[in-house]
This record gives sequence, C-alpha cells and structure tokens, in this order.
Amino acid sequence: MTITQIITLIVAVILIGFILWWFFGKHQEAVGTASVDQGVQEANIVVKGGYSPSTVVLKQGVPAKVNFDMRDSTACLSHVVFEQLGVNKDLTKQKITIIDIPTDKKGTYNFACGMDMFHGKVVVK
Repeated sequence: MTITQIITLIVAVILIGFILWWFFGKHQEAVGTASVDQGVQEANIVVKGGYSPSTVVLKQGVPAKVNFDMRDSTACLSHVVFEQLGVNKDLTKQKITIIDIPTDKKGTYNFACGMDMFHGKVVVK
C-alpha cells in the first residue's frame, strides 16, 4: 500500500465518522423560554441558518405569541409550517412574523421550514 492510499483511507474513515456523527449523534439543542408581559407571553426565535432556539417552552393557560425574526434569505427558511395548527406563514413579508400558539392544554407543537429540512418545537407545560 502506498502513502497516497493510506492517506486516502484515513481521510475516508474520518469523513465517514463525521457523517455518522452529524446524522445520528446526539446534538445539544438550544431551549428558550417566554417572557410574560401584561398577561401575554412572548418568545423570540431567530431564523438564520436554522431556528435559534429550536425549542421554546411556554406556560399553560397564558396567551402566547412566538415571534420569528427572519435574518436569512434562504428559500428553504422563507416559510414556517405548524402542521398541527394549520399554519403556513411566509416569513419574508416582514422582519418579524408573529404566530399565536394555543396554550389551553399541555402539548408539543412541532414546526419546520417549508421544505421540512429544519425543525423546532413549541412545548406548552
């Protein structure tokens, strides 16, 4: 085996390991909470290469709004879809898009970009 073949083999093993970690590894997820002001809780999610934080925790029984702050011009992230709530909003029409979240019962509302590549969730506790 030549040195070129050995280097190629080492690089290939490293790349395979990275790909396995990327798709199947446990990644730390940013979790945000809402602030309550005048009886309404608001949470902010920045849309830039994904959703940050990707998980927002809300209090049950307090009216809630989630603000999506669009900072990315990627076509994939131009829409946010809450399938369970029947919401499909275009985030490019204004800098901040506000979505009302029902908090009458505990549960998790998953959301994704228009192409279902980036995901997040809103948890009502």
